[in-house]
Amino acid sequence: MNANTLIHPVLARAPVFDAELIARHNVNGPRYTSYPTAPHFNEQFSEEDLRAIVRASNEDPIPHALSIYVHIPFCLSPCFYCGCTRIITRDRRRADQYLARLLREIAMTAPLFDRDRRVNQLHLGGGTPNFLDATQMTTLLDALRNGFNLSTDAEREFGIEVDPRHADAATVRMLADVGFNRMSLGIQDFDAEVQLAVNRVQSIEQTREVIVAARESGFRSVSVDLIHGLPKQTTEKFARTLDEVIALRPDRIATYAYAHMPSRFRAQNQIKDADLPDAATRLALIGQTVSTLGAAGYRYIGLDHFALPDDDLARAQREGTMQRNFQGYSTHGDCDLIGLGMSSIGHIGRSFHQNARDLLGYYAAIDAGHLPMQRGKLLDDDDVIRADVIQRLMCHGELDMRAFGEHHGIAFREYFPVEMERIDALQADGLVVVTADRLTITARGRFLLRIVAMCFDAYLDAAPDGARPTYSKAL
Repeated sequence: MNANTLIHPVLARAPVFDAELIARHNVNGPRYTSYPTAPHFNEQFSEEDLRAIVRASNEDPIPHALSIYVHIPFCLSPCFYCGCTRIITRDRRRADQYLARLLREIAMTAPLFDRDRRVNQLHLGGGTPNFLDATQMTTLLDALRNGFNLSTDAEREFGIEVDPRHADAATVRMLADVGFNRMSLGIQDFDAEVQLAVNRVQSIEQTREVIVAARESGFRSVSVDLIHGLPKQTTEKFARTLDEVIALRPDRIATYAYAHMPSRFRAQNQIKDADLPDAATRLALIGQTVSTLGAAGYRYIGLDHFALPDDDLARAQREGTMQRNFQGYSTHGDCDLIGLGMSSIGHIGRSFHQNARDLLGYYAAIDAGHLPMQRGKLLDDDDVIRADVIQRLMCHGELDMRAFGEHHGIAFREYFPVEMERIDALQADGLVVVTADRLTITARGRFLLRIVAMCFDAYLDAAPDGARPTYSKAL
């Protein structure tokens, strides 16, 4: 058996969907795309801190490769379920104003990093990145290519989120021409009644045209997003959506749980509470999704992600090399992450930083000649240790406590006495198995990865700025 066919022992097992167990443990918690999570960043982290950290990262004996995230915040219309940082506008001139600042941010940021540090991962998120037209997109990618050492390898992961309602085959060919090789499409649900309830009317034909064009243009991977728990959803109607999605055969499928927080996201006030499925229906929708996608040949990756067996992410899972960062599960999570654009988050060395979360603040910093970062977090030794525990559990489903302790210079059980008491309680409920040296998430516990990881989160009970962070349900 060669290295490419080795199966990671824990994640090789098919997950077991235990509805009663999930219902008991389905509490609110972080998704752990970072640790500590963004609510615990602070404004004491300065631009000088960031510049010093980047210089230090260049001087590492083996500097990390780079990943770049670019946030494009504009959308032509609001999707009522959305909790993303976005600006609703039909004024296309605003893209030119934003792009001008983005180019200046690139010009200030790129020289901070040694040119030999290659960018293996690039992701444009939003908002709606294809709000930019062909000229604007080409200008942006040219600036990134001139400023950074963008990889040209086939294995690079250059992805973009696309709204099929505002794209066609020509759009896709343009995206391929400027260098993208991965694409993520929002679908959410194909049911007409659900689409009207969330103000996102999107046909199967529109979606199919973009996916077919992506295949013809050489994209390595196409991913689609679905949401369960939306207004007017039923298991019968969502079954039809799943069948239609499977017929499109995307490489990856993400099935997110809708988090109804109208006090935080104003557009969600357009959704009537009475139209939302009850807890039993939401759970049934999850179980239906798991069984249907599994029967169609998709592997369960973790949390809400599925992939075909020959997809790069599924291979990384099998080989135990999968990572997790702000883009979710990834094959390139071991990079230093540069965040560009309003509200974007970066992760350099032992630090996180986030740009201004409002457009005026972002513009004001750029216009004054400053990096637009607004807050951040310097990680201490405890943060690094806990982040590593959480990363390993979320990506590999198990932890060799003895080897981990030796790596970090700690006695694992002595360092985490309270945490192991929480783990023991989860073991009694069948989520994990603990032996003398190993912590392993069970097949029944794989849908509750976040619950296991939360045992090691030192910030869960902390309330930054006097307010406890609001997180979504585990499923």
